[in-house]
Amino acid sequence: MAERKIFAGPRVRRVRLTLGLTQTAMAEGLGISPSYLNLIERNQRPLTVQLLLRLSSVYKVDLDQLQGEGGGLAGQLREVFADPLLAGEIPGDQELIEMAEGAPNAAIGVIKLFRAYKEQASRLSDLADLLAREGHETSLGRAHLPMDEVRQTLEARPFVFPRIDTAAEAFLTQLTPGDDLIGALKTFLRSTHGIVVRQLPVHVMPTLRRRFDRHSMRLFLSERLSGFDRAREIAQEVALLALKDEIAQELDDLGLSSSEARRIARFELARYGAHALMMPLSTFLAAAERCRYDIEVLASRFDVSFEQAAHRLVTLQRTGNAAPAFFLMEADHAGTVLRRAGAQGFPKARFGGLCPKLGLHAAFAQPGQVLAERVDMPDGGAFLTVCRTIEGPKAGFGERVRRTALLVGCDMSLAGETVYGPAADLPAAHVSAGTACRLCERQGCLSRAEPPVTRPLGLDEMVTGLSAFDFQ
Repeated sequence: MAERKIFAGPRVRRVRLTLGLTQTAMAEGLGISPSYLNLIERNQRPLTVQLLLRLSSVYKVDLDQLQGEGGGLAGQLREVFADPLLAGEIPGDQELIEMAEGAPNAAIGVIKLFRAYKEQASRLSDLADLLAREGHETSLGRAHLPMDEVRQTLEARPFVFPRIDTAAEAFLTQLTPGDDLIGALKTFLRSTHGIVVRQLPVHVMPTLRRRFDRHSMRLFLSERLSGFDRAREIAQEVALLALKDEIAQELDDLGLSSSEARRIARFELARYGAHALMMPLSTFLAAAERCRYDIEVLASRFDVSFEQAAHRLVTLQRTGNAAPAFFLMEADHAGTVLRRAGAQGFPKARFGGLCPKLGLHAAFAQPGQVLAERVDMPDGGAFLTVCRTIEGPKAGFGERVRRTALLVGCDMSLAGETVYGPAADLPAAHVSAGTACRLCERQGCLSRAEPPVTRPLGLDEMVTGLSAFDFQ
């Protein structure tokens, strides 16, 4: 059988530089001459199967790292140059492979630019659609953008991915991190994949929170990030490497329609994997039951932020677990909803989440304070809500702090299982809300921002009600 030959010079050079070896030192370890290694690195000699095995045994190099086409970049570049705008510019794949292998950061830049171009084209298509209808519709009937598709998919299903949880616990059993999880994860990245984590000052990365340099195999994190957020970025990088098969399986189950939607969802699943590593399911569930789902206590016990503990709380409810079915929503001070998730899917039909009377909005007036309330809905249903503001990356002098608010909720019938139940049952903590102003028929509401579509306005010159939009 003919021996398979692989030309992977730039990747071999990257491995050598990552290990801090000279060509002479690496050649000696591989049992070849320095001149032959020089030819390999310049793609003038092939990397044979025997040399692949030596690299793997001597330097613990992942064979996939050497045999893949630029870590999948070549395939993404093919998609870029298949666009009608660029069709015919490159006759074959060889130039794409050379670009992916020799200049991966430049290749990533081209791919990002192409994605931005495609998204902008989608936005212009949406605008044309609205203008063609002469403004009769105020929103699109379907999600054109990949981000919208991912959000709608994740909101409609339980935010539970058991394969990732199981794999994370198995990985931690092998890792045996002890009391220093993040230190153990950094050691795993360095010893297994040659990835070194570095924190960079603001002036070096003024607009980025993280950047992975494929040439130097370094993960750069901004000093703007809190210690909790830096820990999550490290855990997320480990999840992408150690839990990649399970992430891929869960991604397939989502049934997304485009490669861009899959890329965005993969990031969300990696974030889920990071939380699974930082807060292992069985350990976190036991601790949550003991402290009656006190989010601040859980955050302190697992050395995570309030936001991270709240997100993990949503993932607990599943077959065999008696945890309440929590749901979560995040919004900014303008009321823009940034994220929704639920243990059984976000209860949009029953809870809505767009009522201005929710504690989610009141939390901005009391930053850092936890507000527990009972929310009574027009249909007779009731929910426990726990709201608190969370801070974004650290702002420099003269910059405005990015602050959002988080709402964690569950059905009021389960509130007694939580530490928040007694406080929410106090009369002063009762809130009469609706799913959204347009669908709510509560009269005399001081917070009403829009008239209901289900009732005619009852404006009267002689009588004025408490609401700006009285109706009959």
